[in-house]
Amino acid sequence: MLPGIALCLAVTGAAYALEAGERALAGKAWLEALVLAILVGTAVRSLWTPGDRWHDGIILSAKYLLEVAVVLLGASVSAATILAAGPALLFGIAGVVAGAILLSVGIGRLLGLPTRMALLIACGNSICGNSAIAAVAPVIGADSDDVAASIAFTAVLGVVVVLGLPLLGIALGMSGLAFGALAGLTVYAVPQVIAAASPLGATAVQMGTLVKLVRVLMLGPVCLALSLVAPRLAPQVVPDGEVAAGEPATKRFDLAHLVPWFIIGFLALVACRSLGLVPTASIAPIGRVATLLTVVSMAALGLGVDIRVVAKAGGRVTAALVLSLLGLGAISLTLLAALHIA
Repeated sequence: MLPGIALCLAVTGAAYALEAGERALAGKAWLEALVLAILVGTAVRSLWTPGDRWHDGIILSAKYLLEVAVVLLGASVSAATILAAGPALLFGIAGVVAGAILLSVGIGRLLGLPTRMALLIACGNSICGNSAIAAVAPVIGADSDDVAASIAFTAVLGVVVVLGLPLLGIALGMSGLAFGALAGLTVYAVPQVIAAASPLGATAVQMGTLVKLVRVLMLGPVCLALSLVAPRLAPQVVPDGEVAAGEPATKRFDLAHLVPWFIIGFLALVACRSLGLVPTASIAPIGRVATLLTVVSMAALGLGVDIRVVAKAGGRVTAALVLSLLGLGAISLTLLAALHIA
């Protein structure tokens, strides 16, 4: 497995180097290493197809390292943080996520996207962008082309949202509290929430971060629900008639695979954090390790991507993402109005 792992690490190193270059030249990274790893991996794959000696290490990096990263994400969420939001807002956030997923899947299917691609876009849009896409992919048996396309287009749209959402908040005359809640409900990643909320003050940043953390927690229940739905999805088939890379979802319906091990691990780590069993000093390092493992797995996914498949899906994926995001924004504003958060 070492050659494939080494190749993934090399792509990861290149991604971090490009991110550092962005920060040095522009003062901030418009594209994070997670996205750059996919782009670099895809570029390598477009110029050269790795042979059999690279295969096992790439598969290990794409699947198991990603699952470990999902488990480690549980350390960033605690029950105390969740309860601080209040029951009305908590149930409201859960309702927004559920409603946005259903709406987004419906939009994707109407646009002719495959079910797995529609689910990836729906979960990425409704929960936490790239991390949600990466976590949901192994649960539903999505292939690397679908994952890469979803993450690539989500990343671009995420940057647009960070830049445009403050303008909307100012135009609507929203308070810092309301805009923070809106940012937490609609922006994809926690750092992006902070960046989007900053123009409207510290209150917006604090509220946005809190709402976003609660939204991230929905990843566990959503993955659990999808693990029950996955056996009903038809297996993906490649041109030669074989099932696409990875174990087909229809073979996962047995007691051992009913709930993926990494979802159990994620929920267990959330419980440990809530009970104070995770030292505070270790939370940041655990988060960095989770991020690193995710970037390595994205590099592996990029190395397995056929750029022609991604390009073919471009128009429909973009339309699904934009319409889904607009739907999420409308649902979020409705919740804020119902809770009288202004």
